[in-house]
Amino acid sequence: MQTKARRGVDEDMDDGVDPLVMGVRDRWEGQGLRGDPWPFLAICSVGRLNQLLKKALDIELKRLDLTRTGYFLLTTLALTVHGRARLSTLGRILMMHPTTVKLTVDQLEAAGLVSRARHPRDRRATLVEITAAGRERANEVSLALESPGGALEVFDGMHRDLFEALQPARLAAGDVELLNPGAGRRRSRRDG
Repeated sequence: MQTKARRGVDEDMDDGVDPLVMGVRDRWEGQGLRGDPWPFLAICSVGRLNQLLKKALDIELKRLDLTRTGYFLLTTLALTVHGRARLSTLGRILMMHPTTVKLTVDQLEAAGLVSRARHPRDRRATLVEITAAGRERANEVSLALESPGGALEVFDGMHRDLFEALQPARLAAGDVELLNPGAGRRRSRRDG
């Protein structure tokens, strides 16, 4: 039995309502393209959704005088146990170049949203810590992203559904950084 959502997708595709898929399935073979159209459609669909989400996010962030990178950095810091992390750790978690992380931290520090300190045990490392004002700004953005009348209102509660739908694909593609990479190998040796 097809779900209502699945029927809606098939109906839209058959009716030619969705400009992304309009005619692609029908012309794929006729135009001499080999293989299945679904990889192309999946990539285009995720790319278009990414653009739409970023556009809506940027509307909310502009209103709160914050960049996308700044929001991601503040929220990441807020999620750490002590509200701080090394610059290098932030770059790795956010998948950003160290220079981008440093420039973003410079901007956030100038706005009073983060502070920097030397690592107590590693003189070469710099810690970035979220301030009370930074935590408040991250909270303002989070609330704005789910508020009625906000730029993401069109997704009306679909955020979790989107995450859960994309999670298996991300994991299959290897988008996971193991917190303790050797733990699984040691466990399997013990179990085996």
